[in-house]
Amino acid sequence: MPDRCPHSFDETLLSGHLDGELTQSAEQRVRIHLEDCSHCRGVYRQLREMREATMTSDFVKEPERQWDERPRGVLSRTSYHLGWAVAVVWLVITVGYGLWQMWTETAGWLERTLVFGGIAAVALLFVSVLIDRLRTASTDPYREVDK
Repeated sequence: MPDRCPHSFDETLLSGHLDGELTQSAEQRVRIHLEDCSHCRGVYRQLREMREATMTSDFVKEPERQWDERPRGVLSRTSYHLGWAVAVVWLVITVGYGLWQMWTETAGWLERTLVFGGIAAVALLFVSVLIDRLRTASTDPYREVDK
């Protein structure tokens, strides 16, 4: 059997015919061609068999816990939470100390305005996103979608 239709027929139309997505004239052209071309009848038969096999296949859905990336053991869970707590406390102390130093030292009004203005802008944007997320969390249509 040749690799291509000997009549130079566009074989992509066979898939469209199988899915019922062709115009009426294209459907008619495909039906007439299938009556005359054994190669395309074979290709069409293979496409139909693959489609049927795909539509009737059962896919095993893995349990949700497989995708869970949180620590599973007591020790790893404890160190995970403790690590985050230490990181947050360190960040707050470091940023707070840096801001206090900037405010109390010889930084001019321009430096203070730039630093505190930038921090205020980022904080306001974060609060805006947080408010929107909290507001839509209960009505999010994708919250039940599996990964």
